[in-house]
Amino acid sequence: MLTDEIDAELAPLDDLTLAPVAPRLPPAREIELSGGTVRLREVSGPPGAPTVVLLHGWTATADLNFYTCYDALGRHFRVLSFDHRGHGTGIRSRRRFRLEDCADDVAELLTQVGADPAIAVGYSMGGAVAQVLWRRHPEAVSGLVLAATAAQFKARYNDRLSFLGLRGLARLARLTPAQVRVLLANQLYLGRRTAHWAPWAVEEASNHDWRMVLEAGGAIGSFRSASWLDEIDVPTAVIVTMQDDIVPIRRQIQLFEAIPGARAFRIDAEHDAVVARPDRAVPVLVAACQSVSERADPSTFRARATHVGASAES
Repeated sequence: MLTDEIDAELAPLDDLTLAPVAPRLPPAREIELSGGTVRLREVSGPPGAPTVVLLHGWTATADLNFYTCYDALGRHFRVLSFDHRGHGTGIRSRRRFRLEDCADDVAELLTQVGADPAIAVGYSMGGAVAQVLWRRHPEAVSGLVLAATAAQFKARYNDRLSFLGLRGLARLARLTPAQVRVLLANQLYLGRRTAHWAPWAVEEASNHDWRMVLEAGGAIGSFRSASWLDEIDVPTAVIVTMQDDIVPIRRQIQLFEAIPGARAFRIDAEHDAVVARPDRAVPVLVAACQSVSERADPSTFRARATHVGASAES
């Protein structure tokens, strides 16, 4: 019986208090996009600073994926983040989840807040969104930082691609919100994925639309970009998570080798390094963003934007 299984999985939490105290996060505001409303977090950064837009991994939210990074990145950049479709506070839609729609959301948001072109920082699934963003909206992208990601993932849906290390995702889609919270709490505490922020992480992940999250898993499984990576013409940094057992290192390295002029950065940690080992991951992420920013040529983006506009009119 499902109820008995839930009671058994709840047992380790009997002595824990799930007070959803959040880490310190940047202010948020709502932005209306054509597909729906998103909650945008923003760090203003220094005057005139380049913009980075943070694109999170599968089953995470922007805050879960990047809460350790906001302050450090904000010392150098204007920082934007929001949740992808079906994740957290992201757009809800009856349409099937598509990475292309996520990329379109990013491009539309950047235009609305006057932040294009921006450096797209994609982590895990967010790396696929960043690649598609460059492919569909090159005028919106000044550079790419691709972390713990690849040009191809598992051929089929697989829980192992979950950023938070969650299991049994198909099962979550059939549970009540209260049951979801129980199972998420158990997995996040026992997996120590978010340390003492686990109660807050449970609340974040409980807001997912699990149908859309499952569809996102399918979209990741069918993602392929190898045939056009050599066309990428913006400064790129690829961050390889050296102990990653979710996205194989060889695939991360293949991504780096396929992009012209890309620079490689290493984090000696697992797939969720940015959360589990921020001491190692955050300085590398900042350095990768700085590397891309220093190599960016604004005149190139103006020329590309003009070319894209002319193509659209013809």
